[in-house]
Amino acid sequence: MLSGMAVGVLMRKRRLKLVPHAVTVLIWLLLFFLGVEVGENPQVIEGITSLGLEALWLALAGLAGTILLSWALWRWTRREGGKP
Repeated sequence: MLSGMAVGVLMRKRRLKLVPHAVTVLIWLLLFFLGVEVGENPQVIEGITSLGLEALWLALAGLAGTILLSWALWRWTRREGGKP
């Protein structure tokens, strides 16, 4: 990471058009190999149902919390008199 930052600082003035495309390809490769690794793990495959339900629960709880706190912030900023 530090060496990449150093190269970035040294090449700051140059236009590197290939870098964003290379980063995208590398991210896709990392995701692919992560999927291969997960698919090879029998414990993960056996527990995929419970993992999916936990992920659904976390997503719904996060959504509910976001909606609730957004609503509370909206009410707090729209109080009578224009003063929060």
